[in-house]
Amino acid sequence: MTTIKTLGLAALATAATTFGAYAADNPEVGGAAMYPSKTIVENAVNSADHTTLVAAVQAAGLVDTLSGPGPFTVFAPTNDAFGKLQEGTVENLLKPENKDMLTKILACHVVSADAMSTAIKTMVDDDGGTHPVPTLGGCTLQATYEGDKIMLEDERGRMATVTIADVDQSNGVIHVIDTVMLPES
Repeated sequence: MTTIKTLGLAALATAATTFGAYAADNPEVGGAAMYPSKTIVENAVNSADHTTLVAAVQAAGLVDTLSGPGPFTVFAPTNDAFGKLQEGTVENLLKPENKDMLTKILACHVVSADAMSTAIKTMVDDDGGTHPVPTLGGCTLQATYEGDKIMLEDERGRMATVTIADVDQSNGVIHVIDTVMLPES
């Protein structure tokens, strides 16, 4: 009995250590731990760098979608990224009458896949240096990379850099970006 109990405790300790190491391997975002056992929304609400994105997701009614099973890859613009938009743009987009445009812009940051940075780089290489990334919003982003940095170009020619890659989630992955991606029109 003692042997079984000891083995059980050893297995639990190993599992806890493995889970703790796995959580520790996930990058922190906005000063908060990101847990691979939580959804994109559950983690994003804890990031101090993504309060604007979270407010926009709520205003667009996308909380349930991004809490769903996925898989999703979300290119998540920071508060500073939203701050680069023309003054008053964010406030305007958050108005109920602009929900459709807000939803389209946010959906242009979401891909229906679980694409870690190594997979994105492989696709870029396979396509000769630029890979088209169709989004749920109907936009097509162009992915490239230089060294370890992945860059995305939107349909208006705006460039975003992935500043934190591979934030594993239970329903996909988040890549933090420094610029809001906009649709062509």
